[in-house]
Amino acid sequence: MITKIVKLDTDNFLIEDLDEAAEILRKGGLVAFPTETVYGLGANALDKEASKKIYTAKGRPSDNPLIVHIAHKEDIEVLAEEIPAGAYQLADAFWPGPLTIILKKKACVPYETTGGLKTVAIRLPANRIARELIEHSGVYVAAPSANISGKPSPTMAEHVVTDLSGKIDMILDGGKATLGLESTIVDLSEEKPMILRPGCITKAMLE
Repeated sequence: MITKIVKLDTDNFLIEDLDEAAEILRKGGLVAFPTETVYGLGANALDKEASKKIYTAKGRPSDNPLIVHIAHKEDIEVLAEEIPAGAYQLADAFWPGPLTIILKKKACVPYETTGGLKTVAIRLPANRIARELIEHSGVYVAAPSANISGKPSPTMAEHVVTDLSGKIDMILDGGKATLGLESTIVDLSEEKPMILRPGCITKAMLE
């Protein structure tokens, strides 16, 4: 497989520049793209075969859940059920941004995306390329960091090229990730909220 690299200016690009990447996602392919945290390796989150490709490309254990990226806050209602008021409060406070919220999943989200769990991890990224790609493709995008599992998370497209060139369809090069640190993950699927992974948003900020 030849991996196509497309350079984009985060502040000055046309939606048409994302046509090919969006089509790849719709057809079940893999696209690496920038977010404000790190580069993500994206696939159609509701296509179990597409999600499987992420695990294969990364060498990632199949029981390690993928974060589903959305373009609008309201999309959590498509993917999750039994959504507590706290989820909406966090979304209003920190989305778009580096916060991932775990909720009970709806049946439309395949277990291949959730690592076999009955929950789904959801994030609305702040990076414009990421949001426009999700919107333009018309699919929810499962996207862990775009690297070989166990290696440092990529903050530049060059890092993605080193790890995944020849294994994925396309890399969108939007420059350096502005934050360079992964999203904070908060589990709201149980009665007591829990921070599963510290990140850009601290416990103090959440409180």
